[in-house]
Amino acid sequence: MDKKGITKQEISEKLKEFKEEDMTYRSGRILGSMCTCPHEVGLEAYKMFLESNLGDSGLFKGTRKMEKEVIQMLGNLLGKEDVCGHIITGGTEANIMAMRAARNSSNIKDPEIIVPKSAHFSFKKAADMLCLKLREAELDENYRVDVNSVKELISDKTVAVVGIAGTTELGVIDPIEELSKLCLEENIYLHVDAAFGGFTIPFLGLSGRNLPKFDFSLEGVSSITIDPHKMGLAPIPTGGIIFRDRSYLESISTETPYLTDKEQFTIVGTRTGASTAATWALLKYFGKDGYCKIAKGCMEVTEYLAEGIKKSGFNLMVEPKLNLVAFDSNEIEIDTIVDELKEEGWAVSVSSYPRAIRIVVMPHVKMEHVKEFTDDLSKIHAKHVLNGVPQDDERETHLNLVDKTLQGK
Repeated sequence: MDKKGITKQEISEKLKEFKEEDMTYRSGRILGSMCTCPHEVGLEAYKMFLESNLGDSGLFKGTRKMEKEVIQMLGNLLGKEDVCGHIITGGTEANIMAMRAARNSSNIKDPEIIVPKSAHFSFKKAADMLCLKLREAELDENYRVDVNSVKELISDKTVAVVGIAGTTELGVIDPIEELSKLCLEENIYLHVDAAFGGFTIPFLGLSGRNLPKFDFSLEGVSSITIDPHKMGLAPIPTGGIIFRDRSYLESISTETPYLTDKEQFTIVGTRTGASTAATWALLKYFGKDGYCKIAKGCMEVTEYLAEGIKKSGFNLMVEPKLNLVAFDSNEIEIDTIVDELKEEGWAVSVSSYPRAIRIVVMPHVKMEHVKEFTDDLSKIHAKHVLNGVPQDDERETHLNLVDKTLQGK
């Protein structure tokens, strides 16, 4: 820090320099992120509530009222209106809170949690922070958690089982209904990580797609993670943790004697109300119909991308149920594909299990971006497999047919 400050103009110029080094979602070149361009309605609401601190919510009663309304709306979306919870920083904090509630509600010594091998890395953080033994269940041939593997891992030390509704790497939905029955029988806390799928699966269901149940309509589900800053289009950071019963929330309370609230439940203390305001505004602005349109649009682009990838000579890991596509090649190393896509300006990510190129089709990814991407992918395949010889017209004819079909929907 310098002794004297600099002018607003100098600050603005320096900020622009930093900003120019960042990629942007609007470019359509960020293909590996579950975040997207925040919607202008959410941004305006966010700016209005930058001063509010839900960590001391007695000073910000309007913001606290908004949060209660948001949790009620999210509960309604997730199958149960009389729920409780908070708008927080994101899926990691939500998952840690859920595991803490499961541990504190159990009174079990040397507690263990069971998560799928496909679980988000935040559960490793939770296990480390909360002194939990993490046990990983195997996946089936479709990369969903194997319920029989979960059964085998259950012991008298198990405090929680985790299921994923929209896995981070493949977008797969675990058999939550089977896990719910199992956890009810065993009297075990079931947490559903729907950070990604929570704002997609319900709306795709309302749009006529047949997707499995994952929410509070299943009696065994104790808590759900849902992230508005993903498919909800809210600004970063905006996450959500929803509990079926207030007793779970009470189990993680901490006394805060010098604040207007006498207890807190979240991991962070000072907690922005801006994220809550943005989520409230967006839920009211889009409504179910608006979010159905967003989810449906993303899936149409996803299906176009999946067909393009196959016609470019690559293999899908699974047929996409949500707006995420993962693929590999029989002939080209994954790292080679990533490097060559990077040279063309594409930012993709790589899944670890299975090892594959991973693309998340968020609302900022448009049909024209997918066309450019599959063209570049086709060139990579031709370079390495066909020795530079262009593929025949079959691929272009097929994609044109797919395009016309989607336009006719």
